[in-house]
Amino acid sequence: MTDVPPTRSIPISDRHRWRAYWICVGVAALTIMDLSKLNVGLPSIEDSLGAGSTELQLIVAGYVLTFGLTLVPAGRIGDQRSRKVLFVIGLSLFALTSLAAALAPNATVLLVARLLQGVAAGIQMPQVLGLVQELFRGAERGKAFGLFGATIGLATAFGPTLGGLLIALGGPVDGWRGIFWINVPLTLIAIGFAIWYLPTTRHPSDEPLSLDPVGVLLFGVTVVALMWPFLFTTGAPTDDPARWWVLVVFVLALTAFIAWEKRYAASGKHPLVPLGLFRVTSFRNGTALASAYFAAAPPMFLLTTLYLQHGLGLEALYAGMVSIGFALVSALGSWIGGNLVNRMGRPLVVWGLALFLLGLGLLVLVALVTPPAVTPWLMAAAMSIAGAGGGLVIAPNQTLALMDIPVKQGGLAGSVGQLGQRIGTSIGTAVALSLFYSTIYRESGTSSPDLTTYHDAYGVGMLAVALFIAVAFAIGVVDLGSRRRRRTALGGADPVPG
Repeated sequence: MTDVPPTRSIPISDRHRWRAYWICVGVAALTIMDLSKLNVGLPSIEDSLGAGSTELQLIVAGYVLTFGLTLVPAGRIGDQRSRKVLFVIGLSLFALTSLAAALAPNATVLLVARLLQGVAAGIQMPQVLGLVQELFRGAERGKAFGLFGATIGLATAFGPTLGGLLIALGGPVDGWRGIFWINVPLTLIAIGFAIWYLPTTRHPSDEPLSLDPVGVLLFGVTVVALMWPFLFTTGAPTDDPARWWVLVVFVLALTAFIAWEKRYAASGKHPLVPLGLFRVTSFRNGTALASAYFAAAPPMFLLTTLYLQHGLGLEALYAGMVSIGFALVSALGSWIGGNLVNRMGRPLVVWGLALFLLGLGLLVLVALVTPPAVTPWLMAAAMSIAGAGGGLVIAPNQTLALMDIPVKQGGLAGSVGQLGQRIGTSIGTAVALSLFYSTIYRESGTSSPDLTTYHDAYGVGMLAVALFIAVAFAIGVVDLGSRRRRRTALGGADPVPG
């Protein structure tokens, strides 16, 4: 495996480590929350700016695209240089782009602000994962990732509630602007804490920065070509089928990227993505599982919010509150999972996926068969069951995926894992939304859709969500089997939990 240039870590006291940890996790939560809290604001943005379905899709998924594109290069730079400096740069850009989004006079300006906001998120997130990987070891790392997962779970699930509250305070027309306004003071506070308290975990290096520019270009083309057709899949009859030809470019670019990275590494240089990372079974399987999971979880929140707002006529605040149970239970599950993962390993993740799938099934059943007056309450209960499963997936899987990765590659490996999650979110959201809206277009035509139409649209969209979770479950079972075969081959000694 090709490593980044060696660096020297600076000793940090236990108190300082945890203080740095909570600053980083708080910023990660703010970054991830921007993925979910905008969901309830889409109807308000549509009314305020006259945005169409394609523009709304791009405002949501464009953030994910640029987030994913920036992750790996930023992770590479952070591993070679100062994670603290990049962290502050990312935060500063996040504040500026949030301000621009809040003041956006039209959908085009909002889209550009969201794209740049994704770049900012992609700069800071790898530094969070790299710092956690560098500051903690062994069982303590499992605890750190458990708390990280709990915080991210809370941020993801409380995002729609916070977004709904801000819309209620700001009004149905311009209330969505508060979703971005709130980022500005929070980010400025975080910048102050980061400059004052975040430790410098490495000494400056005199070695030239190795960023593999050709690899960066090929990587960018590969990611854009993969995500492009999904970004422009809205389910509307006007969707151009020619967009799928871009996947040919994806295959060609991916082939060229792999060939170039191998050649670049063979020359003794440091490639953008050390392909040896994917020879680590735990990392490869953990990344694939997380990608499939994140192709399901964010679309589940988005579809449920759309169904409650459009189908049942709930206000944004109340639609967002349905996910509170998921937030609380998943936070508890993440904390428990982080403490159990070193003892139970992969079976913990597999059981979590099964529990999530159960909650998902109940969520759809409740939407289809219960009276509208009680549906939101019962959907909240089903969300809580799914949250219990989700809590046992995210943090334990993160720990298992990174446990065999060298510390000096922590930021890069975490970035590659996050890239998989962002691509999964983009594809899952596009597939689920296209099924949701295409069902509405097909069944209602030019007339206003009724509740039966929204029932069908929700059910069809959630079927895609269930299939992605089933894929994650299958990956978990396969990984569990490979670990058991390896343990048998080693005579019962298992170096990796699970």
